Amino acid sequence: MKKFVPVLLLFLILSSCGTKEDVVYFNGIGPKDNMIGIESYMPTYHVDDELLIVVNGTDPEAVKPFNLSAVSISLDRLDGYGRERLQTYIIDPEGNIDFPVIGKIKLAGLNREQAINLIESKLSPDYLKDPIVNIKTINYKVTVLGEVARPGTYTATNERITLIEALAMAGDLTIHGERENVLVIRDYDGEKTYTRVNLKSKDLFNSPVYYLTQNDVVYVEPNKSQARASKIGAGTSVAISIVGILISVATLVVTIVN
Repeated sequence: MKKFVPVLLLFLILSSCGTKEDVVYFNGIGPKDNMIGIESYMPTYHVDDELLIVVNGTDPEAVKPFNLSAVSISLDRLDGYGRERLQTYIIDPEGNIDFPVIGKIKLAGLNREQAINLIESKLSPDYLKDPIVNIKTINYKVTVLGEVARPGTYTATNERITLIEALAMAGDLTIHGERENVLVIRDYDGEKTYTRVNLKSKDLFNSPVYYLTQNDVVYVEPNKSQARASKIGAGTSVAISIVGILISVATLVVTIVN
């Protein structure tokens, strides 16, 4: 019986190296907890947002002046042909777009519904009867870096993306990612802000960066053990691990034999 004691002790030591709470998200959420107000979030437009604005109406000819087309030509093609597409609008430093016929329209600070209502009010009744306006952000992208499976820049197709969704698109955090100190870098009309969030806390849902905005950067830093390992070096780390395993095996063998 005594010869199994070292084996049991080794098992207990290895099992106690970490706990579930070290990697589990949203600790502390109970069955009666409700997150109120999350679904009501609406992103707003900012300087440098690129918008595709399409105007529809009962008279196809009447809406044509408001749906200007642009031709994009690929430099890789030698035939001289381009692909026609609708013109997009970039919000200028003053927060305006230059819309056909109407002129300057200030959209910065408005959400999608407010912007649609504003443009429709400027079109009707002077230019169109019962116009229908649709707006889509073309360059709504976020970047995820650091200890994630697939770091990179990702496009939000529905123009609203949460921090959790962005991390999921990047393949989630690796086991070496620091879950308690994720950094979100935001450029708000030329001014950068830096916010850190704890993925293990339910307070994440109340964070001002739970919903990401266009061009946000999410950085997951390595945890302490990974940072120490990087300083030691990959070769040294492997060597230490091998030596540790050999010592453990030798100790077990000697104990069992005796």
